Amino acid sequence: MVKKVIILGSTGSIGVQALDVCSKLGIKVLAISANENFELLKEQARLFKPKLVCIANEKYYKTLKEDLCDVNCKVVAKEEGFLKAVSLDCDLVINSIVGVAGLLPTIFALNNKKNVAIANKESLVTGGEIITKLAEKNDCKILPIDSEHSAIFQCMQNNGENKIKKIILTASGGPFFGKTREFLKDVSVKDALNHPNWKMGKKITIDSATMMNKGFELIEAMHLFKKKEQEIEIVINPQSVLHSAVEYEDGAIIGQFSSSDMRLAIQYALTYPKRCASLVEPFSFSKIKNISFFEPDYEVFLTLNLCKEAAKKGGLWPTVLNAANEKAVEYFLNGKIKFLDIEKIIKKAMRIKDIDEKVTIDSILKTDSYVKEFVKGIV
Repeated sequence: MVKKVIILGSTGSIGVQALDVCSKLGIKVLAISANENFELLKEQARLFKPKLVCIANEKYYKTLKEDLCDVNCKVVAKEEGFLKAVSLDCDLVINSIVGVAGLLPTIFALNNKKNVAIANKESLVTGGEIITKLAEKNDCKILPIDSEHSAIFQCMQNNGENKIKKIILTASGGPFFGKTREFLKDVSVKDALNHPNWKMGKKITIDSATMMNKGFELIEAMHLFKKKEQEIEIVINPQSVLHSAVEYEDGAIIGQFSSSDMRLAIQYALTYPKRCASLVEPFSFSKIKNISFFEPDYEVFLTLNLCKEAAKKGGLWPTVLNAANEKAVEYFLNGKIKFLDIEKIIKKAMRIKDIDEKVTIDSILKTDSYVKEFVKGIV
């Protein structure tokens, strides 16, 4: 079991739950970080007493350092701070940063030959090819924390040389499952944030409402499990009890069932390859009155089609997809655009003509910035 861990994005939903799991398993937290929620970061520093505290937004650095002057920890900021954090001697780096900002910390960690438990979708969506190659080169493990990818990973354990026919990637359907496009025209931010099964951060909850989150997960799964887009089937399970499954060549399907609690996936990453007593509410089949499965509605949730397009085109197109979505979701949360405008903006970005560079860290960051400026210009 992991004994020492670094948590990047500790004030977000996954980060807070990761700290909870660490405290219950007796795992030492060496470093924590946040973008700008320095008040919660300060509370976490006093409670967990890490060696290092990193604040990404430099404008909060001085205040945080002064407030933690009585705590025996080093306060750092910006990219240099993340480099110092992942250079500490630890067993695992948990990356739960939101957005493409999580890409460089993932690269830093792997370059420092650290195993990474990844909840940052954007790292794999934009730089999956780079990250998986770097992990192989440095003999590092990438352990998925997303409930779906953790489920797939668990279903693949001890399978020997048995051939996998298909990955079954499940989705809850989000708050608007079964709704029409007419209904979606005027939904509010509050409506979109009302997820029926999961408690998550605002950005990922909106991505779940548009189904973009599932499209991102398809691209992630392609990199994590070395599968083609057509070898991954998206299936709606509104009850969120089957977290994903794997179909083997003989037709046998192995799935992972549990209660809808992210701490289970976090715990497995921390105890892998072993398991320990559950920290979450036990799952009971007898209490589930109905389990249903549906095909996604590709005519209502057009983001899924855009994700498949980006997956097939490859190169920097997933970066274009992600950047446009990141900016569009920001505008929607701030009340500047309507819900269906998110997909319209992404579609326009996916028609940009001059995206043809080779995939490198620099080209990813350059494309991300370019597309976000493009979105600003059309809103």
